[in-house]
Amino acid sequence: MSALIRHLLALASGLLFGLGLIVGGMSDPAKVKGFLDLFGAWDPSLALVMGGAVAVGLIPFACAARRERAWTGEAMELPPPGRIDGRLLLGGLLFGVGWGIAGFCPGPALVALGAFGSGSEAALIFVASMLAGMWFHDRFLARAA
Repeated sequence: MSALIRHLLALASGLLFGLGLIVGGMSDPAKVKGFLDLFGAWDPSLALVMGGAVAVGLIPFACAARRERAWTGEAMELPPPGRIDGRLLLGGLLFGVGWGIAGFCPGPALVALGAFGSGSEAALIFVASMLAGMWFHDRFLARAA
């Protein structure tokens, strides 16, 4: 498969993913905060979006686990199962706190940033902070691991 086709497939996948985030309401910080407000005005609708995404993803991931190469021809690189350590738990905790405070996770923040609508200023701040965190990780933490 040529590089152009692989890039076009990546573009189409990203656009489909972003469209799914918009349609599911996951790019709206108010919707996400309503979902995370378990003891207030809880909005469970995002649980359906997440459950649907997990259900749809189970079959391709099960197929991918048995393959050595992706259908694009690239090597299949899946993490080994069962490795849960302190770094993973701490990272999950930090991710959840950041998600709860901002109402964004990385994918929806990029979608909101590209939408140029209400909330795009908050998405810009989130994405800039996310990139700073990625830089900090690569610069200081990845070398220590």
